Amino acid sequence: MENRTIYLVRHGHLQTVDDLRRYIGHSDIPLNEVGILQAYKLQKKIVQAGIQSVYCSDLSRSTQTAEIIVGDKKVPIISRHELREINMGEWEGCSFSDIANRFPNEFKRRGEDIENYCVRGGESFADCRRRVLAVFQEIMETAHGDILVVAHAGVNRLLLCHVLGLPLANIFRLYQDYGCLNIIHHDQAGYRVKLLNER
Repeated sequence: MENRTIYLVRHGHLQTVDDLRRYIGHSDIPLNEVGILQAYKLQKKIVQAGIQSVYCSDLSRSTQTAEIIVGDKKVPIISRHELREINMGEWEGCSFSDIANRFPNEFKRRGEDIENYCVRGGESFADCRRRVLAVFQEIMETAHGDILVVAHAGVNRLLLCHVLGLPLANIFRLYQDYGCLNIIHHDQAGYRVKLLNER
């Protein structure tokens, strides 16, 4: 594979009903005004990057962010459902505190085995990693030049754990704030992270 830079972005802030921390995986929620501003700030940061390939999740918060960053550049945006956030099944849309109160044993078990625990109707991080790494490998093998990937906190953490060689048990040691930028370089020596969670 050729030498290239991967600009890995988390979408901007969302239109949520309150400020509670919620499980928002496959729920399709658009950007709010803050999120739109974050996307424009990202555009200014990487406008001169010479990106030749753009990939994003097919959820609107990701596609909106990608469209703003690309702007009027004639670079096609390819949306891939494999880049969606982890599917939280029956916990989708629920607040962390609500789940901790209603399902204390399940909430505890997930915290103790974040890699393998699977919420009913959803997927584990191990499941999510398989689909994310498969599409990332495909992108790296077929895309040309520098790449922009606009995804989600969980997806970005999975990719960063992969390129850094970190076990999934450490996934939440990596911050991925709304509208953040990570820069990964790839060459014959492999992957190296040049920037992490820059806002």
